[in-house]
Amino acid sequence: MSALNPQLDTQPWWSYGHVWLIIAGPALVVVAGFVTLAIAIRIPDPVVAQDYYRQGLNINKTLADKQAQPMMPAMQARNHVVTPKDQLPSKTP
Repeated sequence: MSALNPQLDTQPWWSYGHVWLIIAGPALVVVAGFVTLAIAIRIPDPVVAQDYYRQGLNINKTLADKQAQPMMPAMQARNHVVTPKDQLPSKTP
């Protein structure tokens, strides 16, 4: 065989391993997409309640009521920080 006349490789494309390696990446992504779609259809996310903010405030009130005694001075001080001066309770010496 001379350098001027190289022999052509006549194997089909599917017989090369690197071709399957290149095809495997996108094929895996497509399969993962369908799996994700199936999971999303079978198990939909729950709908957020319309009054989620009010429910959160009620939870905070419930937790505050349970811990009210040890936290009372701190809660009063925190609440009075935003209270206007004319509405503050009078201090008795």
